[in-house]
Amino acid sequence: MTGTVISESIVVDAPPSVVFAILADPRQHARIDGSGTVQALLEGPERLSKGATFGVRMRIGAPYTIKNTVVEFDEDRRIAWRHFAGHRWRYELEPVGGGTRVTESFDYSRYNALAAKVIELAGFPAKNRQGIHETLPKLKAAAESDARG
Repeated sequence: MTGTVISESIVVDAPPSVVFAILADPRQHARIDGSGTVQALLEGPERLSKGATFGVRMRIGAPYTIKNTVVEFDEDRRIAWRHFAGHRWRYELEPVGGGTRVTESFDYSRYNALAAKVIELAGFPAKNRQGIHETLPKLKAAAESDARG
């Protein structure tokens, strides 16, 4: 057994540039987080780029901090970051009829069988699917609001 990718999509009535602006600004991640785990940006640039790092105050039961590194970056198309454990949070944007299809993924496909099993036994795929399910509508609302000005 190896890891896999958990993902869902939503169509946003805003252009990719507006959606990407939210995702590339780590100060806005708490604004769109549906999991309830992202609390606040601790440190990082105002705008992410490939190789950029940013620290986030998190909470899953107890508070903690995590440092992320942007590992994929294609302006207005794709952004992904990872932390020490190696899994990636990825957002892919596709223009569709004046709006944007956004696909959010929790990708642990690079894990070996043992590490993937630990992630699965800890319940992270199901928890992260629920978080994605809650985040995408929040991202949609934020982007549509920003697009209206």
